[in-house]
Amino acid sequence: MKISDLLRLSTDNLRRRKGRTALTVIGVVVGTFAIIVMISLGIASNAQNEAMLQSWGDLTQIQIYNYSYGAAGDVPKLDDEMLETFRSHEHVVAATPFYSSNSMNGNVYAGKGDRYEAYLWDCYGVDMNALEAMEFQLQSGNWIADDVNLGKKKIPVLVGANFAYQFQDTRKSYNSGKRQRWAGQTDSLGNPIPPFVDVNKDKLTLKLTAYDNNGNEKTSEFQLVVMGTFVSDTSKHYFTESGIAMRVSDMKMLEKEYQRLSGKKNNSSGGVMISSNGTVMREQDNGYQEVYVKVDDVENVGTVEEWIHDLGYEQTNSLTQIREEMQASVVKSQMILGGTAAVALLVAALNIANTMMMSIYERTKEIGVMKVLGCEVGKIRNMFLVEAGAIGLLGGIIGVALSYAASAILNNINTIAALFGGGGIDLSGLLNSIGGMYGGMGGQISIIPPWLVLLGLGFSTLVGILSGLWPAVKATRISALEAIRHE
Repeated sequence: MKISDLLRLSTDNLRRRKGRTALTVIGVVVGTFAIIVMISLGIASNAQNEAMLQSWGDLTQIQIYNYSYGAAGDVPKLDDEMLETFRSHEHVVAATPFYSSNSMNGNVYAGKGDRYEAYLWDCYGVDMNALEAMEFQLQSGNWIADDVNLGKKKIPVLVGANFAYQFQDTRKSYNSGKRQRWAGQTDSLGNPIPPFVDVNKDKLTLKLTAYDNNGNEKTSEFQLVVMGTFVSDTSKHYFTESGIAMRVSDMKMLEKEYQRLSGKKNNSSGGVMISSNGTVMREQDNGYQEVYVKVDDVENVGTVEEWIHDLGYEQTNSLTQIREEMQASVVKSQMILGGTAAVALLVAALNIANTMMMSIYERTKEIGVMKVLGCEVGKIRNMFLVEAGAIGLLGGIIGVALSYAASAILNNINTIAALFGGGGIDLSGLLNSIGGMYGGMGGQISIIPPWLVLLGLGFSTLVGILSGLWPAVKATRISALEAIRHE
């Protein structure tokens, strides 16, 4: 018996019992449909969670702080040597401090007679090479190279997308609406109002102001030269919106100059902080306040973060824990819903087994004739396995088709809700609640990737074959003489 003969004979047998075959197929359809839809909801939910976490920040980024629990706690110095240790890890792409001085007092001035003033806040010293590796983007200009030297008292900087709007007109009173301009502000004709200062053309002067032990004011001035402007992305850092970034060496130079003016050492370190749960945390006396580490892949963030903890840094922050909790919640929901779908597929498997057993009893004489004519036992077994597998495959194909239809409906649930809202039957409330439950982020509610289709078809076919295995074996054990005498 050729394979073509085997397929033709199995197909003819299924056609002969259309009603029974159809009912059996329906069971497989329901099980396959339920499993695919449940998994597609989980895939879409994970995709929405990933998108939401991406909007909160970089999933591959870890923040390290030089805080320790307890008044007597101790952590290693978060200094340049430790930065090199971080960079030596095989999964670390880049590491940079975000170094600022809380004690340094200064303002940035521009315009004739220093008319326009901006407070020096949100100013950080960073590793420019690391920023580029961390996928910070510039809308204009270039990154600052380590060897750039503009001359004495000139500092190259990168500024946030809307840093220019930080400047105020000091000739206007504090109560005047014309003292400051805002990003997005328009005139009466709807035209955008530009800031007072063009940071790329106007001279920017940083003036440090300190008071010595006798209360005398001392100042020191530097020129800030804007080398580029960030694309605003607060999920990476707030200075990309309205702050200033410079090289760490330049920030340390400014801090040292400020200490010289005031005659005091920087007291921004060594302070005590109280966490939200009331735990006392002590900031170390030396080192950077915080360091950002970029990991090569989101799957390796947990490993790198654990390694950092082993180095002695208790306080780290990443989105990995939140991501894992979200994924665990989705998996839990999928297991509950998938279990229900699996029950349906189990019932379908029992139906297939029952159908094949009935087929054997009805075709006992046919089996006997085939044996007498010399048909191999394996061919008889394969005939029943092909029939069972065909039932599973056919049910899987229909189940996949219905799953795509259901997915299309779910992904357009809001449009459908609007249509029902305008008709005689008001189902908009129910449909909107479904859309809000599964599509709260505005993305797709159901996603069916190609691998899920192949999985559904393969699983349904496998269920059919396994369900028909015992009936097929039973068919091969029927005695040929008894089968011929069977009525």
